[in-house]
Amino acid sequence: MNLTQEDWISQLEADENAVILDVRTEDECNDGIIEHAINIDIHQGQVFINDIEALDKTKNYYVYCRSGARSAKACEIMNELGIAHAYNLTGGILAWNGDIVSP
Repeated sequence: MNLTQEDWISQLEADENAVILDVRTEDECNDGIIEHAINIDIHQGQVFINDIEALDKTKNYYVYCRSGARSAKACEIMNELGIAHAYNLTGGILAWNGDIVSP
């Protein structure tokens, strides 16, 4: 599900079962991440699939990338792999107005 930044943040802040997932490359993450995000690079192919399959399917995942395209695809894959609640940050980190921290 695609959410605007405002909806993504308000839903995330109210969600005690939330996990923030960054699907960018390691190099991109080195430029800064949203605080508490875990990184699983969507470009890693089968490694990405394996890492997603290993996630706790009872959690709610708030997913972002650089512009929102890769994270939208990641949410689709996550849904196919049994993760019912994956929320894409529309516009990605480029549109992010919140804090960025070092990984």
